[in-house]
Amino acid sequence: MRTALLACACCVSLLLGVNSPGFAQQLMTSDGQLDKAINQLGDFDFDVRTQASRLIRRMSLERVEPSLVLAVLGHEDGYVRFRALVLLTGFGQAAADVIRAVISDPNDRLRAVAYGYLEHYPDPAMVEYLLAALETETSEFVRPALIRALASHTSERTVRSRLIADIDRGVDFFRGAVIEALGDRGARYAVGPLMNVARESGPLQDDALLALAKIGDQRILPLLATLQGRDAELEPVVSGVASALGVDRLEHMRFMTESLSYAVSAGDQLGLVSASAAGLGVVASKGDADAIDGLIDVAIEAPVAARERIAIVLASLAMRQPSVLLAYLEMRADLEAAILVVRDGFDILDEDLAEERFFMTARASFWANPEGSRARSVAGRVIELLEF
Repeated sequence: MRTALLACACCVSLLLGVNSPGFAQQLMTSDGQLDKAINQLGDFDFDVRTQASRLIRRMSLERVEPSLVLAVLGHEDGYVRFRALVLLTGFGQAAADVIRAVISDPNDRLRAVAYGYLEHYPDPAMVEYLLAALETETSEFVRPALIRALASHTSERTVRSRLIADIDRGVDFFRGAVIEALGDRGARYAVGPLMNVARESGPLQDDALLALAKIGDQRILPLLATLQGRDAELEPVVSGVASALGVDRLEHMRFMTESLSYAVSAGDQLGLVSASAAGLGVVASKGDADAIDGLIDVAIEAPVAARERIAIVLASLAMRQPSVLLAYLEMRADLEAAILVVRDGFDILDEDLAEERFFMTARASFWANPEGSRARSVAGRVIELLEF
């Protein structure tokens, strides 16, 4: 379990300040501790690793970039190389050059971060390389990031053709990654093939339905009508898709929240917990505060196993759409309890790059809002409790 820093007025700059005059930056520069902190990124002690990351984040890019780049390219500890690259991406496009240097590295973690970076900073010059990499990249840890990087090039005909083809071929795990990426990218060009998957019972049916909901194409409505009542565990997903498309929203929202509450209280209905959470999650991805309410309200008091299923959905929302979750948290009276559910999801998913991007958004929100504002207070508390 992560340990939170004590909240106090005197440490706000330390917690939040890459742009602040920052005690941390002065200390690191004067004491020459940057190299030590970089080495500690691979320490066996979680608290030591966390504190090292925290201090590096709060230094200026000019100060840390040369050392982080050297660590990425040549540190003897592969995990330190990985964490140094993640932290470098937290400074935005400063990582662009080193990304090209490590994208073919034998270290799986480095390749995954490189592809993840290219998802958010698409480079048309890399399309041919990414397509070629898809022929040889078989790591379950890396290939989904590569798929998402390719999906960011929505205007490229060759990319569209390849992703559509991969909806129906390969192992289900990678097919699911393609389906999810197409949904997150709003890929209307893939609606037909996705509907074919959504029609058939199987492990990818709910993935296809959720992707279609994110795309928001009304052509799916007749299909939803045929699926209603067919499968108890699929039913909340169908309701989520309908609600996300604006069909009988209140009725479907009530059904999903009641299904989630029932499944949690039953204790032996984890499949239904996941399905109900997924249904609410796709509505939440549209910025619906009621859907996020339904997830967090149940998760806070849920037993561990059920709480974890719900927390994964919330953490995924935070990683994919950080601004949506941060805006929502401004409305929570029980802010700490809500953040801790998200933290559980982060711990389970263990996606360092996505977490770093969430920190970037929270940090930007903190500095963009005036002192004393609710938005700034929430961003600060998020950074503190998530130990960024």
